[in-house]
Amino acid sequence: DTWFSSALWPFSTLGWPEKTEDLDFYYPTSVMITGYDIIFFWVSRMIFSGCEQMKKIPFRTVLIHGLVRDDKGRKMSKSLGNGIDPLEVAETYGADALRFNLITGNSPGNDMRFYTEKCEAMRNFANKVWNASRFVMMNLGDLEAYDLPAAEALEREDKWVLSKLNTLVKEVTENLDSYEIGVASAKVYDFLWDTYCDWYIELTKTRLNGEDEAAKSTARNVLCYVLTELLKLLHPFMPFITEEIFQALPKRAGSGDKFLMTSRWPEYSEALCFSKEEAAMEAVMDTIKAIRARRAEMNVPPSKKAEVLLVTAAPEPYEQGLHFLQRLAFASQVRFAAEAPADLTGQVSIVTHNATAYLPLSELVDLAAERERIAKEKEKAENGLRIVEQKLSNEKFVSRAPEAVVNAEKEKAEKFRELIAKLEESAKALGC
Repeated sequence: DTWFSSALWPFSTLGWPEKTEDLDFYYPTSVMITGYDIIFFWVSRMIFSGCEQMKKIPFRTVLIHGLVRDDKGRKMSKSLGNGIDPLEVAETYGADALRFNLITGNSPGNDMRFYTEKCEAMRNFANKVWNASRFVMMNLGDLEAYDLPAAEALEREDKWVLSKLNTLVKEVTENLDSYEIGVASAKVYDFLWDTYCDWYIELTKTRLNGEDEAAKSTARNVLCYVLTELLKLLHPFMPFITEEIFQALPKRAGSGDKFLMTSRWPEYSEALCFSKEEAAMEAVMDTIKAIRARRAEMNVPPSKKAEVLLVTAAPEPYEQGLHFLQRLAFASQVRFAAEAPADLTGQVSIVTHNATAYLPLSELVDLAAERERIAKEKEKAENGLRIVEQKLSNEKFVSRAPEAVVNAEKEKAEKFRELIAKLEESAKALGC
């Protein structure tokens, strides 16, 4: 029986029945990973075979994963012809993208559906990591080996990213120890894409392009350190691209690491916990994000700068991050005040957790053109609402049309009402 011969795997592959070094070292193993559909067929047989032949259980932990199904939720089978050839997928999107696809968004024991689109997204993530690494390497100058600068040499954004990374290392390690593989991979993904690529790299550009060599050197060393630690965290999930990038990067001074695969796993350090600087930087970033979001809602291009009035009881973090506010929030000038202005006519207010930003509308948009646009959109929405309400007031339509169609018209009417309310609010802010 195939399952009885498979049950010998934990020890027969190590030289059993001979007493070999491999058998002595590797048996029993630590974790067995298997699908839930063969627990009785395979796992139980391995256990009683190990107890009988080796007088020891073959493993202490069994990690049970779900099945990979097709995009319709069906089990892959030859009869349905819905199987996915992993070699073909790896050829198209890369083995790392396929691996990351299978890992992310899954909880232990649950089945997953295989979507090709998700492989495309994971390939895009691999491209993001590759391009970020290329940017770092292009800006390293003559740096041959990096090291983490002393705390007093670090800027606030350096301490922010190092503190965030320190927390990430702790959480990802705990997740992996608990076999929460999907959670761990998602945290590394978010940190690399958002914290490192979209924020920290952007925050270092002023120093990298500046004349201060000491500041430039600190930025380069921290960029290298954080990227290398992130590659270590990502390596179990995407081993090929991470090793390739690691080979091209400068190595940490005195580490002796030749391969990412054999380097030491990152560890949490109290010395890299900068909670005060992290909170201050987050406050500045929250304000920048809120201003950007509001400008995007109003279709204001980044090239159009406007004065920002920041009302806060704790201005220190914002004053220290003034150059970030000006550059990343597209501000022509940033002023600070303890109280809101008495007259808010023509002002756009943006509220964050401990500050309120005010932007003058006249500097952001052409008021006359914006009023005209809002009036046209409102007229169009009112005409749409009138047509829908006429349908709903027709008793024949309501009584004869399918319930789903009637409900769809009611939802359409509600959406028109919400749009009209928003347009009226926008018009009021413009002084219409």
